[in-house]
Amino acid sequence: MKPRNSMPYLAAAATLAACVSEPTLIPDTLDPGPKEMLAMVVPAKGVQIYECRAKKDASSFEWAFVAPDAELFDARGHLIGRHGAGPYWEANDGSRVVGTLKARAEAPIAGSIPWLLLATKGTGTAGSFSKVTSIQRVNTSGGMPPSSPCTADLLGRKARVDYVATYRFFVAN
Repeated sequence: MKPRNSMPYLAAAATLAACVSEPTLIPDTLDPGPKEMLAMVVPAKGVQIYECRAKKDASSFEWAFVAPDAELFDARGHLIGRHGAGPYWEANDGSRVVGTLKARAEAPIAGSIPWLLLATKGTGTAGSFSKVTSIQRVNTSGGMPPSSPCTADLLGRKARVDYVATYRFFVAN
């Protein structure tokens, strides 16, 4: 990992943590159900990675989603883990879950990636994320594919698009 200037990093983490306290109106379609309860609210800051690829019919090109790459924070803005391809969420203690899409809803902010509900399965050691059964991605900003066209000249080129989100971790009642 590259060294960072800690002041902007801490300011961004504090801003993310402040977003946690804002009330969020979440669509019913993203409700994990009565057998689960909210255990943790985890702000995230990172990028959505896209690659310029030929469409399936090979007649044109598109920016295809590859993976997320984000840092996860606690309510005080301290780094607690990472989110990446799979998708996975891994805590600093080694606990890890992978997610499967259950439902999606359009983000209320135009130009932002959709809100999601994912079912999860533990794949790491026992720890802070190991009992998580569902994750909601809400309060998204940014992260959509590049607005510039994907052309033959750009085939294989990757674009990293900034985003922030709040991940809400649920556990069984």
